[in-house]
Amino acid sequence: MTSDPAARSTPSPGREPDTGSGAAERSTLPGLLVPTMPETPGALRPYAELVRRTGARRLWTGQSLKAETHQSLAYLAGSGLRVPVGTSVTLMPLRHPYEAALQARSLALATELPVVAGYGVGASSFVRSLNGAPYRSPLTMAGDYLRTVRALLDGRIVDHAGDYHALRGRLVPLEHPPVEVGVGVLRPNMARTAGAAADAAITWMTPPDYVGGTLLPALQEGAKEREHRPRLVTVVHVAVERAGRDPYALAHTAAAGHLSAPHYTDMLRRAGVPADPADPRAGAAALVDSGTFVTGSPGHIAARLDDYREAGVDEVVLNCAGVLFTEGPDAALRDAEDIIAAVRGRHG
Repeated sequence: MTSDPAARSTPSPGREPDTGSGAAERSTLPGLLVPTMPETPGALRPYAELVRRTGARRLWTGQSLKAETHQSLAYLAGSGLRVPVGTSVTLMPLRHPYEAALQARSLALATELPVVAGYGVGASSFVRSLNGAPYRSPLTMAGDYLRTVRALLDGRIVDHAGDYHALRGRLVPLEHPPVEVGVGVLRPNMARTAGAAADAAITWMTPPDYVGGTLLPALQEGAKEREHRPRLVTVVHVAVERAGRDPYALAHTAAAGHLSAPHYTDMLRRAGVPADPADPRAGAAALVDSGTFVTGSPGHIAARLDDYREAGVDEVVLNCAGVLFTEGPDAALRDAEDIIAAVRGRHG
């Protein structure tokens, strides 16, 4: 054993780790998001089976306040369903950076595959409900958190006493598959923070022109002292056009919560998509009309996903929430499978 075994198995920032057999093909395919909080770990199984069957790039989940995210993904691995996984995102206020690093490493050990551990600061109201007050500087908090988690996963000793956490110590050394540390990004200031401190910037509902013209330059600015910029990962709302479906209703069902949030609607307005938190239904219509909520044939959707890649996105993630919430998981999984097949056909 080397003196720093964890560092040997950690990916270089901005590089996509090899996931083993089929990695080259997998990297051309989208990932798949589980867009709801599972009530049991077994509820994730159909999504993981689809990822394994289609070779989709990665299974993504968000923060679950029902069946806890890391435990649910570990359950899948323990049941024999080992697929690449990512979190988009789990919330920083819920766990100390040491616990976050330990959980992420444990997932890599359980899956025996690289993991993307994505984190988010959380809404100020959520932070207040846990801590009694919102963070004075969410950007400082995020930067300190990401650097600490990264250092721990690299096997380094951390000696940090900041405004938001304190730590002197390291993880018990243990070799493990690579873990990328990611952060949720909507606006340029957090993109700069991600550029300086993260391995992946994870965006949600961000139009491709905004990603390429606003977020990518900020990400590169933040990464100017580093060898590589973080990878860009974008979660995209999608729905295949089928008889009887109303894309405007699907978009509202999928995104009403985000369209009621000031930080999401501010991002959309910066991107030229008219959105007002007081009128999420109009915001949903704007998502469809602008192409931010992507609908059409599987081939059309596959072509639209290329717009994200051309804008600099390294990994696109399918979010079939609108179909899931209106027609159920079978219909959502059918859409995802058809889109993945169309992407494979488009890129050979």
